[in-house]
Amino acid sequence: MIPVMLMGTLLYGVKYTLPEYFCTFLVAGGVSSFALLKTSSKTIKKLANPNAPLGYGLCFLNLAFDGYTNSTQDLIKSRYPKTNPWDIMLGMNLWGTIYNTVIMFVAPLLFSNWPYANGFEAVSFCRENPEVAWDILMFCLCGAVGQNFIFLTISRFGSLTNTTITTTRKFMSIVISSVISGNPLSMEQWGSVVMVFSGLSLQIYLKWKRKKGRDHKE
Repeated sequence: MIPVMLMGTLLYGVKYTLPEYFCTFLVAGGVSSFALLKTSSKTIKKLANPNAPLGYGLCFLNLAFDGYTNSTQDLIKSRYPKTNPWDIMLGMNLWGTIYNTVIMFVAPLLFSNWPYANGFEAVSFCRENPEVAWDILMFCLCGAVGQNFIFLTISRFGSLTNTTITTTRKFMSIVISSVISGNPLSMEQWGSVVMVFSGLSLQIYLKWKRKKGRDHKE
């Protein structure tokens, strides 16, 4: 959420209101604090070594690209109003397919010691284990169905709303999983939950207030 707002502001001059920034920081802060409180210091130390700078660098790079992608999708929609959700979906998946094909099939042919994903090995594995190929197909079909909702949300409500929904969904999955598995939440974690829902509730209220104001003007 924060990367989307930062990239939109820095690259495309998108202006957000102070309450929107406040809501975003409430949600992002609540999710982040919940995740950090859930993870023990021993686990954090184990995961952070020995390549902590590389890990943090890749994390920030991922967030930057994610923010750039979402803010660019908003720009495309505003600049080309006739662009529908499936145009963007087609473009994203087409270029993703091209990149992955080059990495998985072309690069191993050009470099004998290619250390990364090898598509030929993956195809061979699926031939030896047909049930895996079926699982992959079902995974792709479910992903394609889910992408329809993602790009529809971006097209109609914007990328910030989409990232808010995505973040909230992941957060709720963690909370529900913790409750079902019998792992009680601490008071600090419940405080994080309150932060998230306070931010979401405030966002909903502000949108309702703006809509009500527009209706009165009409």
